[in-house]
Formats: sequence, structure tokens, C-alpha cells
Amino acid sequence: MKKTTLLQKMIRDPEILVIPVVHDPLCARIAEQAGIKAVFSAGYSNSAAYLGRPDVSLMTLSEMVDCASRIVDAVQIPVFADGETGYGNVTNIIRTVELYEKAGVAGLFIEDQSFPKRCGHMDEKQVIPAEEMVAKIHAAVDARKDPDLVIMARTDAIAIHGIDEAISRANLYREAGADLLFVEAPRSIDQMRRICSEVKGPVFANNLPGGRSPYLSAQELQDLGYAVVADATSCTYVIAHAVRELFAELARTGSSAQMADRMILFDEFNRLVGLDDIRERERKYLSICG
Repeated sequence: MKKTTLLQKMIRDPEILVIPVVHDPLCARIAEQAGIKAVFSAGYSNSAAYLGRPDVSLMTLSEMVDCASRIVDAVQIPVFADGETGYGNVTNIIRTVELYEKAGVAGLFIEDQSFPKRCGHMDEKQVIPAEEMVAKIHAAVDARKDPDLVIMARTDAIAIHGIDEAISRANLYREAGADLLFVEAPRSIDQMRRICSEVKGPVFANNLPGGRSPYLSAQELQDLGYAVVADATSCTYVIAHAVRELFAELARTGSSAQMADRMILFDEFNRLVGLDDIRERERKYLSICG
């Protein structure tokens, strides 16, 4: 089954799809080996990992596509990608979809923030007119070569215009052809319940500790009616916490020996990144020469 078709199927399944954000191929491989069904390459974590900077539109389209492409090459599970605002007007949207589709992603989302956009849980966001976003969704849908490539539409209108406008926009974007709808940063469970009951299509939740929205379990979100939840920042935050502790220990003692019991060590790490497979492939082809 194509990865795009598989992702479409998982979105429609009764069980909520938990899709963690990973910022590099190593984390993607760890997720896949843990049994995760799909992973997400997103701007917030990419900006932190590759630039050491916040999610305020500093990553270019080519940089974002490169991040997603490397993850696609590392795993067999579907990869979902962050199309940001589409990097311009409908012409830019078309190129964004084309580049991501060539990279092998199973889906991507486009959002209705004005450029430069920022993380959906930050202040001072602005959104473009709904009719402009509708045109962008039409362009994105028409640009995909594979009809199963998932196109998700995100609206950040709650922060500017309120919940009624956000739900109205989500339904307009559904009518324009979006497969999945994302109303970003609801402030309460009541708002989340309204989104799930009033948006006319599968809905996506964004779960992050310390964000604007209630931090709920996957089961709680499924019970509300969500089809997909992104574990948006945990991977990046856990790594940042661990690395900060490691370097504090190095600065204090000059050695990481006291943290060895919290590490994946040499042989296990080599297995994790696929060294055994490479060695087996080498033996196969070298035997031809033998």
C-alpha cells in the first residue's frame, strides 16, 4: 500500500492516530522501532534543531523539504510535513506541494497565518482573509499528482477572530478539498468539543506541554472526536533537557561517566542506526568478488 493511501486510511480509522514530531532521521528511526505508525516533520522543532532559533518563519522552503526528505529516506512509515503558509500566493503553494510530493511525504498542511508566521501557541498572530486561503487549498489539491496525498488545512483564527470564525473557516477549507482540518490552539475542552462536533471532516489536534490548549491524553482526544493528534514538542523537549543535563555534568566534572546508565551505548546504538544491515549488504556484494 502506498504511504499516502495508508495515511488516508489511518486518518479514517476509528482509533486516533498519534503522530509525533521528529526533527531528524535518528528520532524518526527510534519512533518507527518503537511501533509509531507515522511521524511528522514540523517547523517548530526543525527551527530549534537546525537553526537553534524559534518558529518564526526563519526556515526556508528548501530547508524544510530537505528536513522532511531525510526523514522519508530513513523510515518505512508515512511522513507528514509542515507546509507553513505555502511560502507565498497560490503559485508558491503549487511549488510547495510539488517539492514535498517529490520528497516522498504522505501529506502536508497549509495554514492561514500571514507571513511571517509563528508557532500557533505564540502571541501576535495574524491571518489572511478566508477567501485567500480557500484559493490556496484549491491550488494545493490541484497540484498533487497522487490524489491520496493528504492535504490538511490549518486555521489560526481562534486567537484573532474567535471560535465561531475558526470553525467557519475550517468548513470552508473542507469544501475547498482539504482532507484533514486543524483548528489551532483552542483554549478549553468546550472549544475542542465544538470543533469536533461542528467541523465537517476529520479533525487534528496539537498536543504540547505548556501550550494554549488543554493537554489531554490520546484517549481523551479520541473521545472528543479527534481523528489525529500530533505529539508536537515532546521529542525536542526531552532531548533538550537531557543534553542540558549532560553538558552541565561535563562542565562540572569533565566527564560523562556518571551518566552512562542513561545512554544508549556503542553496540546498541550501531544496531539502532542500521550498521548490521550495512555490513550484511557489504558481505553480499563482496562475496561476488571472492
